[in-house]
Amino acid sequence: MREIAFIKQNKEKWLEFELAIFGKAKKNPDELANLYIQMMNDLAYAQTYYPKSKTVVYLNHLASQIYQKIYKTKRTEKNMLLYFFQIEVPLLMYQYRRYLIYSFVLFFVTVFVGVISARYDQGFVRLILSDGYVNMTLENIKKGNPMAVYGSGSNWGSFVGITMNNLFVGAKCYLYGILAGLGTLYISMQNCIMLGAFQYFFYEQGVFWKSVRGIWIHGSMEVFAIVIETTAGFILGASILFPKTFSRINSFKIGFKNSFKIFLSTFPFTISAGFLEGFITRYSIDMPNWLSSGIILITLGIISFYYLVYPFIVHKKLQLSAQSN
Repeated sequence: MREIAFIKQNKEKWLEFELAIFGKAKKNPDELANLYIQMMNDLAYAQTYYPKSKTVVYLNHLASQIYQKIYKTKRTEKNMLLYFFQIEVPLLMYQYRRYLIYSFVLFFVTVFVGVISARYDQGFVRLILSDGYVNMTLENIKKGNPMAVYGSGSNWGSFVGITMNNLFVGAKCYLYGILAGLGTLYISMQNCIMLGAFQYFFYEQGVFWKSVRGIWIHGSMEVFAIVIETTAGFILGASILFPKTFSRINSFKIGFKNSFKIFLSTFPFTISAGFLEGFITRYSIDMPNWLSSGIILITLGIISFYYLVYPFIVHKKLQLSAQSN
């Protein structure tokens, strides 16, 4: 069947789907599950015969929206906050998973740029980190405690100050996405190049492992959260640049709503990272290797599972639920 005939044949049904998702038409969970199965069938057909068509993009979006609505109608007595983290955010991460891939590619490329720049330009680290910070850290390295900077100030004062700063950086990374994604790109590149130069500086001074044991106790969640905030910024920018079948303003509304939810989901991880930096990192120099390594692996494992694995589990669960209905 030609694509035009396929669209004409199913146009009325898809409009009904849109009313069920975005309009005032009320559907119970069983009706929504049935719609989801029909939509998945149409999507599978379109992916097979028109793989590069905008029809696939359109149907995929409708299917993901029905997917979310099924759970929204079933959560009548469930805790809204629990639903947000347990179902809604994972579904959004699954829906926008390619933007997460873009963010990780950007992260690794720009961190590598920071490493290479620091390796071949002797003044680059001082340019990025400032002379004051570099000189202070060199003194701390001579004293045998390269992570001494994390021991300054009180635990609570450090926790609050660090957390507020990290939340501010994350907000900039996300909200600058409104500049067609270019603002997010700039903030992310700036932070990742700094990270690469920062980590290479410790490697060059012969204290790489000590720095890893200290920095990444809080850094695994802090840095990963920035990658997710970058993802949210890219989604926001893409909603303006690529409205697909929607008007640009409606595309922006949908993109802002979904990306903002993803951005909000990073708050517990950013706050946890601030707590670890304020209360735990300062003691890393005296920790046994197994303890610092264990904290790093556990924190990295938690946030990685939530954003990289759990969305696929939730998606699979909904598919099985829809098919059983």
